[in-house]
Amino acid sequence: MNKVDQSVVAIFSSRGKNHDFKIFKDSKIAFLKDTKLLGDSGFQGAQKIHENTTLPIKKRKNKKLTKEEREYNQKLAQDRVLNENVLAVLKRFKIIACRYRNRRKRFGLRFNLIAGIYNFELKNGF
Repeated sequence: MNKVDQSVVAIFSSRGKNHDFKIFKDSKIAFLKDTKLLGDSGFQGAQKIHENTTLPIKKRKNKKLTKEEREYNQKLAQDRVLNENVLAVLKRFKIIACRYRNRRKRFGLRFNLIAGIYNFELKNGF
């Protein structure tokens, strides 16, 4: 397995309940062309925003996925597990797992501090 950098680089949040893809579109975060975006099926249309996007293959109406397509989706899911594990670690701090009831102005600062703690622990092997 290749060594993958799992550090948190940037965050973007929005007020209220919004879908992840809407937040992604609204953020207008510029990715380098060689940065690979691994998305789930909710990110349909992300290829228009970022060319190096990998999404699972969806089942077509009245047709099943071929064995190769299922294997491709399974490989993509294995790669995406790393992203989900990072989110699980961040949710331990409860800032994204629960409703944030403090001043909204400080949310970004606090989340960046938590991401910095995570990156520090990742780098130093805690």
